[in-house]
Formats: sequence, structure tokens, C-alpha cells
Amino acid sequence: MILAGLIIGAIVALWLAYAAWLASAQNITYRQALVHAPLALVRRVDAHALRNARNENRVIYVVSHQSKIDPALMLALLPDETLHILDPYSARALWLEPWRELARTITFNPEHVFVSRRLVRVLRGSGRLCVYLPVSATPDTREFRLYRAISRIALRADAKVMPIHVAGSGDGKFSKLTVKALRPMTIEELIERNSESDMSSAALYKRVSEVATPPPAKAA
Repeated sequence: MILAGLIIGAIVALWLAYAAWLASAQNITYRQALVHAPLALVRRVDAHALRNARNENRVIYVVSHQSKIDPALMLALLPDETLHILDPYSARALWLEPWRELARTITFNPEHVFVSRRLVRVLRGSGRLCVYLPVSATPDTREFRLYRAISRIALRADAKVMPIHVAGSGDGKFSKLTVKALRPMTIEELIERNSESDMSSAALYKRVSEVATPPPAKAA
């Protein structure tokens, strides 16, 4: 019994110490770090790309959503005052409850896409939103309406968008996860750099595709 107690105590001490290191390394709250620590260790999460996420206000984090684990990562790694817009599954899944308690969340029904005044007000108040756009949402699908809605919200709130992609989340239960992110930009800036179209949704889609597409392999 004494040996078992010592082992459990050592594990708890290591967990607390690792969480303290994570909180400092990732610039997240200690509460976020405590919940994130086991996942960060098991999946060898590299999330340095989000360390400076707190530097931006009035921003929409646009996650290229390909796995059920993506919301857990974002709830633990993005600023804790971020409002996360979750799909019905992520909003109800029992295993995600510890992560949902780390930040504010609302449920989003993709079948009823609209530009919410509440979301615009959140951004205008120097707030942050996190939306999860399925990788299957291409210009020729119904899901592309999500890009139109998000781009309109960003335009009305004069907010920047920051694309995020979790590489490896769709590769297996124990594959290494690497979080990638691009510099936040306004929709107007994205339209200016998109020579193919002047549509805000097309410009946003192209930008999100950049973070989700692996770079070309270097020639030998």
C-alpha cells in the first residue's frame, strides 16, 4: 500500500510539474495545462504555432476540422476567453466535457447558416471566436456556405482570420500531432492577395487551404 501510494504521488507530482511547464511554454492557463497535459504527452503535441495566439484581439481562429480531437486541442491551447462554436457532436460528447469547461462554447447547426449579430458583437468587443470548418467543405459542396458566413462575420466586425490545422490528427490514435497556423489577416487583405477571385469566401477558402496543404517535397 505504501509503495502504491508513493507511485501514485510521484505520478501526480510529475503531472503537476509538467502542467506548470506547459502553461509557461504555451502561454495558457494552468487549468488548461492540467487538462491538456496527458494528451500532449501521449500524442507528442507540438503547438508552438499557437504560443502567441493571445497577442491578437478581434480574431476568428478558423480550424481545418478533420478529427474529433481538434476541439479538445483548441479548447486547451487557445486563449481561455475564446468563444468556441462547436458542431452538435462536439457540444454533446461526454468525453469532451473536461475540455468544454475550459472556455465558452455554443452549438452551431451547419444546416442553419446565418450571420449572428451576437458573434459580430463579440468580435467588436475585442473578442475571439474559434470555428471548425470541415475539410470536406469545398466550393462545390453545401458546406461551403460556412465559408460565406464566416467571411461575412469577419467583414462586419472588421476582424482578422487565423487559419489553423492539426497535422496528424487524422492519421491514427497515437500519431504525433503538429499544430500549424498562419498569420492573422483581414478579409480585405486576403481578397487583395487572391488574384483568382474578389469573393470573400473564395479568399478565405484559399487561405485556409494553405495551412492544410503540406508543402511540396524538395527535389533530391
